[in-house]
Amino acid sequence: MGGRGRSRTQRRHFKQSRENVWKRPKSDLPSSDNNNNNNDNNENDKPNWQPFATQNPAFDEYYKEQGIVSPEEWDSFMEVLRKPLPSAFRINSSTQFCPDIRSQLENDFMKSLQAEVTDGEVEAIRPLPWYPENLAWQSNFSRMQLRKNQTLERFHEFLKLENEIGNITRQEAVSMVPPLFLDVRPYHFVLDMCAAPGSKTFQLLEIIHRSTKAGSLPDGMVVANDLDVQRCNLLIHQTKRMCTANLIVTNHEAQHFPGCRLNRNCSSSSERGVGSLSSISQLIFDRVLCDVPCSGDGTLRKAPDIWRKWNAGLGNGVHGLQVQIAMRGVSLLKVGGRMVYSTCSMNPVENEAVVAEILRKCGGSLELVDVSCELPQLVRRPGLKSWKVRDKGTWLVSYKDVPKYRRNVIVPSMFPSGISYVEPTETNHDMELGEKHENDGNGNSEDGFKPPEDPVALADELDKEICNFPLERCTRIVPHDQNGGAFFIAVFHKHSPLPAMQEKPHILQGVDEQSVKSPNQVIEDMKELEVISGNGTDEKFSEAASEADLIDNEPDGAAVEPHICITGEEHTSEEMQATGHRETDRKRAGGKRKLQTQGKWKGVDPVVFFKDESIINSIKTFYGIDESFPLNGHLVTRNNDINHVKRIYYISKSVKDVLELNFSVGQQLKITSIGLKMFERQSSREGSSAPCSFRISSEGLPLILPYITKQILYASPVDFKHLLQYKTIKFADFVDAEFGQKASNQMMGCCVIVLSKGNNALDNHAQVNESTIAIGCWKGRASLTVMVTAIDCQELLERLLMRKEPENGSLGQEEKSDVEANKVQDSNGSIEKNENAEKIKLATSS
Repeated sequence: MGGRGRSRTQRRHFKQSRENVWKRPKSDLPSSDNNNNNNDNNENDKPNWQPFATQNPAFDEYYKEQGIVSPEEWDSFMEVLRKPLPSAFRINSSTQFCPDIRSQLENDFMKSLQAEVTDGEVEAIRPLPWYPENLAWQSNFSRMQLRKNQTLERFHEFLKLENEIGNITRQEAVSMVPPLFLDVRPYHFVLDMCAAPGSKTFQLLEIIHRSTKAGSLPDGMVVANDLDVQRCNLLIHQTKRMCTANLIVTNHEAQHFPGCRLNRNCSSSSERGVGSLSSISQLIFDRVLCDVPCSGDGTLRKAPDIWRKWNAGLGNGVHGLQVQIAMRGVSLLKVGGRMVYSTCSMNPVENEAVVAEILRKCGGSLELVDVSCELPQLVRRPGLKSWKVRDKGTWLVSYKDVPKYRRNVIVPSMFPSGISYVEPTETNHDMELGEKHENDGNGNSEDGFKPPEDPVALADELDKEICNFPLERCTRIVPHDQNGGAFFIAVFHKHSPLPAMQEKPHILQGVDEQSVKSPNQVIEDMKELEVISGNGTDEKFSEAASEADLIDNEPDGAAVEPHICITGEEHTSEEMQATGHRETDRKRAGGKRKLQTQGKWKGVDPVVFFKDESIINSIKTFYGIDESFPLNGHLVTRNNDINHVKRIYYISKSVKDVLELNFSVGQQLKITSIGLKMFERQSSREGSSAPCSFRISSEGLPLILPYITKQILYASPVDFKHLLQYKTIKFADFVDAEFGQKASNQMMGCCVIVLSKGNNALDNHAQVNESTIAIGCWKGRASLTVMVTAIDCQELLERLLMRKEPENGSLGQEEKSDVEANKVQDSNGSIEKNENAEKIKLATSS
């Protein structure tokens, strides 16, 4: 099992902050003082700094033999592969400032940054031509250039700020492709099987939310899953910027993701995945994204440390896990649904071999979709039809070449034909040497598999096997085609339920039966699929990088917080300490974690429907929430003790249905985060005397805003700007005296301030729509205090300045100096709190 063990090294990358190997260590930088003073003494003690090695002879030999690119292209391919990866990012299409950000890029940065490009024919930044509506952009500056070049500082600060707010997501360009091929609609139930670090999940959420009107939620939802707890926390940290009530984050092994089947005898044709509880008897999905763990050599430009660690065994070691995860994804996919399988690896053993095995196991029920006409401007290449397997320094053309002692590691599914061979004996000498699996298909629904010629003879003649599936329909993206990373994508359409089958591999003479069982043995009926490892145990494969976005999705210089939240909440210090104790207890327990099939999950806070009518009614009464907004049955909390609930989360109807199903089947889903934080308990001294003990959170305000009829005020642009600048203003100090009077007349507690489009505050309740800008404030005894973070205030001020509507009394360009004076940044580029920070903390502490 040597191949599997070697890939475990990559798992450690996710448990520690990964160093930026492109960044030159300061201690190694040449110093004039050192050169002058230590020429004699230290000349041989400290060798000169050497660039990180960007070559590996084994890599060259392997991919030249596989024919990933033509011999004429090899030098260009390697030249680009050794260069740092350009930065790329995507605009959040569901944010209200999407048109403003796109306009700023097109009319400002595209022109101002062009002078920094050495080659005049190359654009400094440009929209990716294949991504719809100019929503994805790529710069020709590496991440290190953005950090170090002073003239790029404004662009760099723009990227960091907008990424932290959630208006953009910094993501590798090729990583944006799989969700586009998934063809997601707002009403779809989507499963992201290996979701961390979350950039693709965020993209899926954007798609289902994009056409949603203010105050409404889409009918669809996303379930984002990841095995590793710390990567799951990173996933929560990334997706909470979306502020969505249509997301569930789970923590399971993808190959054993729960089916949540309530009634084993229910008809699959009646299962829709939406609607009331009675219509949901099993958790199945319209779309499944299967971005599996892989060796990750497609990310060499971003993670050059892979150069020295790369070997062919990495791909061989994860092949079995990839097949298991993909087959589990197919079993959770509804008939008529679409699944995308993807890796950031160039290895055909992880790509085409897995796709062929999926088609082989599923027969005619699954079709490999031709997407060559989709995203026409994306430069891509067809999948390979033939490849070899490398093991222990030896090239293997077909499974019959595999030594007997390696046949429990190198399996038939790694080869193009997928043939399992038997040795000739007295009892089987009439049997053909190559025998196919029982259920073969060609990727189409019409026919079974009909080999045009003997693959064994063909392999002997051509020194390669040829796969008979239409693998040319797969998509291969290589770095030098469009100056990006490498990626592999295959799109499947499920025509019918999977055939009930049990694969029975043939016995080899002189080899124990147990040792030659397929590591991907499948036992399946029409409703469920169970994956069993080759030795009969639930083997836990090591996890390699499916994408290297851990650094790009974080502000530069920021370390990944190891305990963002185990439960999907932001913890106080006491809660963090308790979480730490739970983690310590879990580590002390040691041993292999056994998968639970029902009951409550240890170490994760419960998900409980919030049904305290007295609190719900007090919230409705205080804010005047319209009865058309469904609160009852849509509120959940993470605490069984109602008297100590700090946060109340709002869930969409689709998430509510799934949660009810999960309760019905014994809580098979291990939920780490769910819903949108809507209300937070007042914990300050002033808050204890407020009529309502809960305030509206910033995350939930846009959703509930159209339904609020009390505690809401409309401020003129000048007063709204002053609130964002100074954070706390006394009632008598507002420019609009009438507004100050109205604010003083509000009940003590949380109130909502809406930006008016005119010079004065509106007397009547204006209609709220997608363009409405509002913030939460605390109405105290003598002043209003903003309950918005400093970085949110800064970003909102800059957005308002960009709109430039002086004719309506809005903020004009002449006020920009005031905003600039209000911004104070420390050496790391983070926004410092102003002198009113303590007052804000008093009003907003939880």
